[in-house]
Amino acid sequence: MDKAFVPDDTSLKKALGKTFTMWKDIEENTLSSKPGSSGSWNISGAKYGWNYRVTDKKRVLVYLLPRDGFFKAAFVFGGKAYDEVMAGRVSDNIKSGLKEAKPYAEGRGIRIVVDSNKIVRDIKKLIDIKIRN
Repeated sequence: MDKAFVPDDTSLKKALGKTFTMWKDIEENTLSSKPGSSGSWNISGAKYGWNYRVTDKKRVLVYLLPRDGFFKAAFVFGGKAYDEVMAGRVSDNIKSGLKEAKPYAEGRGIRIVVDSNKIVRDIKKLIDIKIRN
């Protein structure tokens, strides 16, 4: 939450605990899947704390949101990407959450709790869809 302290791997590992390896897996997978992408920390304010964004030159591919003992992955999907997610092989919980999300001009947003390797596989599928669309 402290604006003056940008998170590093040491503090992140302490905060995330066992999910730190999942964070690193998602981060590294995204960066290697999209050449030219980069990651950066951003703080949206004291109420929301720090978030980590992996972006290509045009948009955010995934937001990683650290919490105490776990983290969330957040996405915004435009129309074509939304259709591909709904037709794809990701969990029904993700499809349901995305379907229920309010549509905005930039698309539908979803935040997914990352607490197991099974959900990491789905997150990687979502990242691939985001990159393609």
